[in-house]
Amino acid sequence: MTKVYFIRHAESDTSVRDPMTRPLTAKGYADCRLVTKFLSDKDINAVLSSPFKRAVDTVKDFADVNNMPIQIVNDFRERRSDSQDSWRDDYAAFIKRQWADFTYSLSDGECLAEVQARNIAALNRVLVEHAGKNVAIGTHGTALSTILNHYDPSYGYDDFMAMVNLMPWVAAMDFNGTECIHIQKINILEAIV
Repeated sequence: MTKVYFIRHAESDTSVRDPMTRPLTAKGYADCRLVTKFLSDKDINAVLSSPFKRAVDTVKDFADVNNMPIQIVNDFRERRSDSQDSWRDDYAAFIKRQWADFTYSLSDGECLAEVQARNIAALNRVLVEHAGKNVAIGTHGTALSTILNHYDPSYGYDDFMAMVNLMPWVAAMDFNGTECIHIQKINILEAIV
């Protein structure tokens, strides 16, 4: 069995518009210690991450404490929205429309079907490369939600909105080969005291 702990990044500074370089807030950096504590007894064999700074930094404390490198996997990056950020004016409506139609995107953004296909392809490569291991992956809310939806089609808009403000947040997934056999969703802000 392969165990994958997807770690949705800690709170980030949304005043920084560049998605690649957006840092964590002071609270986000502090909450990274909760990620380290949560992962400390999970016998993690590899740490991977989206290339985005906020995802890397969320798993960095754990990687540093355990003297493990972080392998960057570009295909675990977050959804490309739209360079104009026009969706930010009515975030809820944009998100609801994307979840209602997985092929909907703005002019130069990605639809959820594209995000899902890219993330599942990356996950399948990880499952082959790290078969039988325990892996932690720094990720994002939308990217992770499309992965959860792939294995559990009932996971949708309401589930996404229920976790949108939970940062960091964990989805622990058990795999037999590439078949997902169990999913556990964990709010580590409540699980770790």
